[in-house]
Amino acid sequence: MPPIIQILGLPFLACFLMSLILGYLGTHVLKREVIFIDIALAQMAAVGSIAAHTIFKAHGDSALVYVCSFGCVLLAAGFYAFVRSRINQISIEAIIGISYAIAAATALFLLGIAPGGHQHIQHILSGSLLWMRWEQIIVSLAVFSVIGFCFYLTRKPIASISNSYQKGTAKSLSTVFWDFAFYVLLGVVITLSVEMAGIVVVFAFLIVPATISAIFRLHLHLQMIVIWIVAILASFIGLLFAYYFDFSVGPAVVLALGVELVVVSLCRQPMARLLKCPQ
Repeated sequence: MPPIIQILGLPFLACFLMSLILGYLGTHVLKREVIFIDIALAQMAAVGSIAAHTIFKAHGDSALVYVCSFGCVLLAAGFYAFVRSRINQISIEAIIGISYAIAAATALFLLGIAPGGHQHIQHILSGSLLWMRWEQIIVSLAVFSVIGFCFYLTRKPIASISNSYQKGTAKSLSTVFWDFAFYVLLGVVITLSVEMAGIVVVFAFLIVPATISAIFRLHLHLQMIVIWIVAILASFIGLLFAYYFDFSVGPAVVLALGVELVVVSLCRQPMARLLKCPQ
């Protein structure tokens, strides 16, 4: 097997899996205008992970780390769903920003008392894409498949809430429930993705491809095709760039996504004519 495939094969598979699920979730995040929800949930997951390492002395990607991370995400999901149903004087994005700041401060505090805190910071930001294992790929495939199936089953109520998210505060219990369900499912994906790729890469996969597709105002099916092409192409280019120029894998993928966004923005009109969408 060629060395490049041995080194980049599993990282590319990880990026491919994250592209599929995060690309879809990104469309809902943009509609809800909660752009930084993934960073906030990722930071919550990071607090749980750091707490597991610091307080319970858990190692690596043990089950306890994932349990603590998901526990924090579950609390955050309930908080966001409840607050949106009760408070309309402050935008949900402001609440998300405040919760992120508090979570970040908590993470920094825990890292300050944890041995090797700088290593935890590096892992949270950039993940460990280059050191992926087959076990992680298989677990990710299984979890993302279950989450994707859950989103398929609940696509109508969740889509309905996303399409009317900014029109008013959720009042009914059913709306609060579906809001909570969305944040929980999103949180599960982010918890697992952050362990693999770090906060920066997860944010880029969630927002940038969805933003590029939103530029053309496409129907959902064509929108998803554009999102997946953009994300997978950026993964391929970013990994090759990192390999040949000895660059960090995560930042290289994010850089490729950023370049794609700039290129599409500059070439929007000819691309819009090609896709036969509104100018």
